Amino acid sequence: MVVANLIPSPAEGSGPDNGDDAEVTIGVFTGWPEGEAVSELWKAILEEKGYTVNLEYVDAVAGYIGLSQGRYDLLLDTWLPITHAQYIEEYGDQITQLGAWNDEAVLTFAVNADAPIDSIDELADHADEFGNTIYGIEPGAGLTAATKDNVIPTYGLEGMEYITSSTPAMLAELDSAMSSGENIVVTLWRPHWAYDEYDIKDLEDPEGTLGETESIYSFSSQEFGDTHPNVTQWITDFKMDSETLYSLENAMFNEYDGNDYGPIVEEWISENQEYVDGLTD
Repeated sequence: MVVANLIPSPAEGSGPDNGDDAEVTIGVFTGWPEGEAVSELWKAILEEKGYTVNLEYVDAVAGYIGLSQGRYDLLLDTWLPITHAQYIEEYGDQITQLGAWNDEAVLTFAVNADAPIDSIDELADHADEFGNTIYGIEPGAGLTAATKDNVIPTYGLEGMEYITSSTPAMLAELDSAMSSGENIVVTLWRPHWAYDEYDIKDLEDPEGTLGETESIYSFSSQEFGDTHPNVTQWITDFKMDSETLYSLENAMFNEYDGNDYGPIVEEWISENQEYVDGLTD
């Protein structure tokens, strides 16, 4: 796929002319596509303005430790009040909340749309039809903790194997099952491009074990507001609804088979220029 370079790269040695420091390092949670998407978007936006932007992929624990110690400037994918609450409780007084950019996030158990059940409280009785397996994501994820600590004991799912490894591995299992017409249950979340790509449905959670709808927040290091006042204001004001996010995720993860997202994001920006321009007004 060939995509024109729609955003010129700043000249070497140049930087923003607004008083901000030139370099920005963003920690990106591995396997969390919404965080990857908005981080790549802000990388493109900031580089067009003369910043030097580094994306470092980490797990959640390393991300919050790095932010608290100033190794990272920004994390753009904190789910509150539930999913990442443990990290904010531990590191919250060493980092700065910049605000929520999406308020439609929710943790889910998802199955193929034609699965024989509609609620998690039916899963134990139908475990055999799902291979006695629940496919999860990274062991350190808040969704994993919620599944282990709340979902499994509440709904009596101890007899099922709960496999945690990575989000890409879970999605590979989902893709395989959907292609072969087999039943599958995975831990997932909204917003996620998988809901556009596959014919899947969320299981009801009558006991509320996965929590209510959450918001996705941006956090910065404590020093970032002083060294980057303009970027701080832009990120504080940043909003993206789920439909816009799905559009960006689909361009990056569905319509493109690769990992050089720069040209893909540049093309998406050109198709959503008014929205993107408004992010730094």
